[in-house]
Amino acid sequence: MTIIIAVAGETLTGECRVALVPETAKKFAALGANIRMEQGAGNRSQFKDTEYLDVPTATNLAQTYDGAQLILRVTPPTANEINAMPEGAVLIGLLKPYEDKMRLQALNARRITAFALELLPRISRAQSMDALSSQGACAGYQCALIAASHSSKFFPMLTTAAGTIRPARALVIGAGVAGLQAIATCKRLGAMVEAYDVRSAAREQVESLGAKFVDTGVTADGAGGYARELTEEEKALQAEKLAKAVATADVLITTAAIPGKKAPVIITESMIAGMKYGAVVVDMAAESGGNCALTESNPLQDTYVSAHDVNIYGPVNLPSRMPTHASELYAKNLYNFLSPWIKDGELNIDWSDEVVAGALLCKDGATTHAGVKQVLGE
Repeated sequence: MTIIIAVAGETLTGECRVALVPETAKKFAALGANIRMEQGAGNRSQFKDTEYLDVPTATNLAQTYDGAQLILRVTPPTANEINAMPEGAVLIGLLKPYEDKMRLQALNARRITAFALELLPRISRAQSMDALSSQGACAGYQCALIAASHSSKFFPMLTTAAGTIRPARALVIGAGVAGLQAIATCKRLGAMVEAYDVRSAAREQVESLGAKFVDTGVTADGAGGYARELTEEEKALQAEKLAKAVATADVLITTAAIPGKKAPVIITESMIAGMKYGAVVVDMAAESGGNCALTESNPLQDTYVSAHDVNIYGPVNLPSRMPTHASELYAKNLYNFLSPWIKDGELNIDWSDEVVAGALLCKDGATTHAGVKQVLGE
């Protein structure tokens, strides 16, 4: 039976991305799949319906999902969207698996087979499918632009008839994909950049981008390429050394996060109090609590706080600020994940595959991911 892939418009406030772009629609069609999209689903990503050649459009959600075996999304579905899905359909997206037990129960009630891209194993073969990395690159880039736009200083050194302007000093906390992109963007804009990460492997990556690595004497290499949580003693040592670097920064960008947990507080109020007058903080982790103790956390909207004469910004959903390229990257992640399992228009998933098993959230009415079950108390 030829598979129907359905893509509806995203309904989350401020979400401008789309799960399928014209280029990947062609690739799925070449695999023999039928595609159906909700009318105008790509408009906010600057993709018109007419660019999706030979793809029929539906006028509402019920028509979009009618008879669909595979549903592609960017953000987690609402209860109404889950109820519109055919029972037993396969759903794939950034589903925020650790956040909402009721949403997971609703998926299981419909016997939806759900893959959460956040759960992909951190292995080489899965890199081309890693939506956290592709969207993290967008987020890190945006953080640097936000910092530059709100800073009262030029980022680059300027030599003018009136004299020389010294470059701004930027400090980036966290050297994952988002942090490295923030470092690279700040460097391209001409700032003097320092960076810190608790993972020992980050030093080489930071220095390869031309930034100076801040050595606090603390390392916290964890499983799966993520950092582990620090002990209280390690946090104290880290804070002591980091405070000196924070005090010299004109711009501070924080990007540290732990999957399934509240973001670690790395920047204390005393560190903020020691910053320069008018310094700027951009806390990328604001959605999950924030890396700065003074960040106002709101997962639904951007926040701003002025404290100790420092301007603290908590932006949310950063990839959606550049939806064209963010959607293109995300759609490629989806295609790379699904294409091995679509042949002659039929979906045949190898459930024993390491990537498939790792990303599987729920199937046949039950939650399958052990980590999610533990966090949500199932």
